[in-house]
Amino acid sequence: MAKSPEEEHPIKAFGFAATDSFGFLSPFHFSRRENGPEDLSIQILFCGVCHSDLHSLKNDWGFTRYPIVPGHEIVGIVTKVGDNVKKFRIGQNVGVGVLVGSCEKCESCEQDLENYCPRMIFTYGATDKDGTRTYGGYSDKIVVNQRFVLKIPDNLPLDAASPLLCAGITVYSPMKYYGMVVSGKHLGVCGLGGLGHVAVKFGKAFGLKVTVISSSPGKEDEALSRLGADGFLVSTDAAKIKAAMGTMDFIIDTVSAVHSLLPLLGLLKLNGKLVTVGLPNKPLELPVFPLVFGRKLIGGSDLGGLKETQEMLDFCGKHNITADIELIKMEEINTAMERLAKSDVRYRFVIDIANSLSACKT
Repeated sequence: MAKSPEEEHPIKAFGFAATDSFGFLSPFHFSRRENGPEDLSIQILFCGVCHSDLHSLKNDWGFTRYPIVPGHEIVGIVTKVGDNVKKFRIGQNVGVGVLVGSCEKCESCEQDLENYCPRMIFTYGATDKDGTRTYGGYSDKIVVNQRFVLKIPDNLPLDAASPLLCAGITVYSPMKYYGMVVSGKHLGVCGLGGLGHVAVKFGKAFGLKVTVISSSPGKEDEALSRLGADGFLVSTDAAKIKAAMGTMDFIIDTVSAVHSLLPLLGLLKLNGKLVTVGLPNKPLELPVFPLVFGRKLIGGSDLGGLKETQEMLDFCGKHNITADIELIKMEEINTAMERLAKSDVRYRFVIDIANSLSACKT
């Protein structure tokens, strides 16, 4: 007979889980494995709330297994290290992102691209190497193999650094891979949410001219004044979109809702690149004529490997880049999810795990 989540492992743990596609999160007792020779035990301090957490809770992508403890933007403090762990120490601030495991042997893993490993293990909702379920950061503790743990720069506030572990690397990796880092070039950022606002900050740090493309006119002042964008386009303003046609070298599309790619392709110059990182739950139409007649490219990207994620964190430390967050208590998570579904957040919810989770124990 299969053991209950609370009995699978020797270390008792507590968090919030959903048990069905209604997605309501409630107190959940489970367990973590004992710390092994390659492992770090981490007391979780903060965890960002990613839009993919909401998709997973609702089973929008069709592969959620319940119960599910979401959370893959984890920042905490090391409480125990295995005998073979040399890079980390007890008391150190560390991060855990979207992955907690991979095969470590395939071509992708050998190239430090664990995020493309066919046997990658997600931080939550996946099957770990011992056959048990992985549970995420909406919880008090986690045990992770050292390869999948990251160092947080000392100068970054831990709460505002946590979204970098997913939102940050999701936009940093394609910007580096597709060459969207050439100073003086023009970058369009489509969607000003959790991903988009970090992309604006990266673009400015790389020396790019940055224009935000958004369906929300009310975000213009914030994009220009607070985030430092150079321009702002309302995607439904046909006249301004037409005037901006052929002016951008790159566009990073962070929108997770179904939308048209045709206007975005029209904004690109000859040889322009449109890279999509959002994950709509329905297919998007691909207009071929603008690609052919403008020698344009459409690409995609999924996170980044651990080496590149550490590079991104170090870059953020150097340039003092963090996410703009709303810090919430654990008991406020269901209200936060309702707001997230309406895009009512500036720009990332982060749960104050250390100061609010224990009060929710039943």
